Amino acid sequence: MNMNSDHVEAVVFDLDGVITDTAYYHYLAWGKIAEELDIPFNPSVNENLKGVSRQESLRIILDHGGKEDKFSKNEMEKLARQKNEYYKEMIQELTPEDVLPGIMELITEIKNENIPLGVASASKNAPTVLRALEIDHLFEYCADASRMKRSKPDPEIFLTVCEALEARPGHSIGIEDARVGIEAIKKAGMYAVGVGKNLEEADLTWKSTEYLSWTSIKNRFLTKNSMARRG
Repeated sequence: MNMNSDHVEAVVFDLDGVITDTAYYHYLAWGKIAEELDIPFNPSVNENLKGVSRQESLRIILDHGGKEDKFSKNEMEKLARQKNEYYKEMIQELTPEDVLPGIMELITEIKNENIPLGVASASKNAPTVLRALEIDHLFEYCADASRMKRSKPDPEIFLTVCEALEARPGHSIGIEDARVGIEAIKKAGMYAVGVGKNLEEADLTWKSTEYLSWTSIKNRFLTKNSMARRG
């Protein structure tokens, strides 16, 4: 690992909404669960599920329907597993063409500089999705969400990936599309790149993945680190 302060030591990607858009499949799967529970579900409610764990997503839905106290822990675990079964059936349709615009180009540029890549996704199905997209070999490490004790916005998953890649958080970059993800990146002490709207807390934002520029990201990151050292 190059420990030069003018070098990016790692780039860590979120999965849903950054590498591919499986968010729609999550939406459909949670929609089926909500329908079975007779709970109203729409894109506005779904927006609150971005970046959080499966169990936390279920709690949000139950709370929205006024049924947060109606289910035992075992019943909630069963519901979460059922949602996951619906989701896994749906993602079987994924192909390499489902990688979001601009991402393959970005990954290629980063790999050309021998910078290790990691994935920090709240989804326990992240390895399955990466394999379906045929890009799992491009990432040196994919965090196991099932082993995380705390979900985003806690920085645990980003710190875990940095440690696995032998990279210092302060010299690493995280890319996210959710506010809780950006918050987690910042708490980890990393440079935060946001993709999408309402991500003012990010160090740098782009309206969609197709506009991501590795040269711009790297230069802004290095400039910030250089100014921090002088300050």
